[in-house]
Amino acid sequence: MIIQKTENSKISTFDPQNFSFGDTFIDHMVICEYQDGKWGEVKLVPYGPLQFTPAMMGVNYGQACFEGMKAYKDKDGQVFLFRPEKNFERINKSAKRLAMPEVTEEMFIDGLKALVDIDRDWIPQGEGMSLYIRPLIFATEEALKARVSNRYLFAIVATPARSYYTAPVSVKISDHYSRAANGGVGSAKAAGNYAASFYPTQLAIEEGYEQIIWTDDATHEFFEESGTMNVFVRINDTIYTPPTSEKILDGVTRDSFIQLAKKRGIEVKVEPIAVKTVIEAQKNGTLKEVWGVGTAVVTTVFQALGYNNEKLALPKLSDEESYAVTLKNDLVGLQSNLTEDPFGWRVLVKKNVLETV
Repeated sequence: MIIQKTENSKISTFDPQNFSFGDTFIDHMVICEYQDGKWGEVKLVPYGPLQFTPAMMGVNYGQACFEGMKAYKDKDGQVFLFRPEKNFERINKSAKRLAMPEVTEEMFIDGLKALVDIDRDWIPQGEGMSLYIRPLIFATEEALKARVSNRYLFAIVATPARSYYTAPVSVKISDHYSRAANGGVGSAKAAGNYAASFYPTQLAIEEGYEQIIWTDDATHEFFEESGTMNVFVRINDTIYTPPTSEKILDGVTRDSFIQLAKKRGIEVKVEPIAVKTVIEAQKNGTLKEVWGVGTAVVTTVFQALGYNNEKLALPKLSDEESYAVTLKNDLVGLQSNLTEDPFGWRVLVKKNVLETV
């Protein structure tokens, strides 16, 4: 790994109690170029702009995918990644579906550790605080030709993060727009998936909702995801979540919630969730809660569902009654090294890891 440390650190300007998630960037980034059929040397360099032209193929033809993950700092200043091997597996799954070259485990995991180590001072401590990390791959060849690119860039950037969507939100059950279709790229974290979701979300916001529950493209009769999150439904004391497929993303937080629920002895059924089943449960009082999970938000609890021009209220549960909140607390405690880790999910980032990569 080639290492170029910044001579102009911005850390003195960073206020951990007052910052903007998503546009406050740490001092460094990782980059690696692909050309002539192979990946080059991984570089850790000062964060900043790169030179491209409007003819870059990633912009014109959409060969771009990414991951979302976090690093956490405990009360003693130790830094941990959370299940990074899952993100490594998934970025390569996305790359393969988009006809892009897969990255090596060394590039991905060593790059993560080096970046988090050199900029560990940027990771805020405290409840809900973390460093959000964005690994990505995109086509960089300068050519207006509708074909697979010959050049790519792998990069890792990061931004300090705090909890958001802390209040319950209202979501509209989609009866027209879909996030993904059979045979498409729904199971990949393709950049275009997110662009396509913005317009329907805007329409839902105009109707008084904060998000959408996406339904299947063929019939709109089954839940798939919610916004950029996997979705969970609790009817009585059983949790339901749709199975992953080529339309539904294999979320790391989703899998963690399932395993944590089973550890608590909560029944989890991974099976299709019919819209009519959820609506009937809301009407007869057996629908206890619906929520979304994802890396950035961890958990977003829903307070109402929009369906057939009705806004259907969900029960207001205490934190102790809520499975969503209980499992979120379990997950955050584990990620932040506040509780034991029976799964082996925490990965310690040792200090001065740069000396060994």
